[in-house]
Amino acid sequence: MKILIEDLTFETIIGILDHERTTPQRVQIDCCIDYSYTTAHFINYADVARIIEDTMKTEKFELIETALEILGLTLKHHFPLIETLLLTIRKPDILQNCTVGVQKNFIF
Repeated sequence: MKILIEDLTFETIIGILDHERTTPQRVQIDCCIDYSYTTAHFINYADVARIIEDTMKTEKFELIETALEILGLTLKHHFPLIETLLLTIRKPDILQNCTVGVQKNFIF
C-alpha cells in the first residue's frame, strides 16, 4: 500500500540565516510511504501529517537536510510498518525566482 501526502504546508523556524532563526517561513512537505497493509495493520495518514508538522515546529531545524533525516527516523519510529519512505522538504519563499528543497528515499 502507498500513502501519499502532498504539499503539506505550514510555517516554521528553519534555516541558518539570522532572519530565518527569528521569523517563521513557509515549508512544503511531500511524503510517500510504502507499507504492507492489512485491515488489522494500517497507517493513519492524518497521524503522519501531524507528526511531520509537530516535529518541524518543535525542533526548529537549521538545515533542511537535518530536518529530512530526523523526520525519516521519527516516522519510522512511530510507524514500524513503513518499508520505504520518500520525503521532500521545500522552502518556496527563500529565493525569489525558484523553490528550493531536499529529497531522500529511505529504505528500511
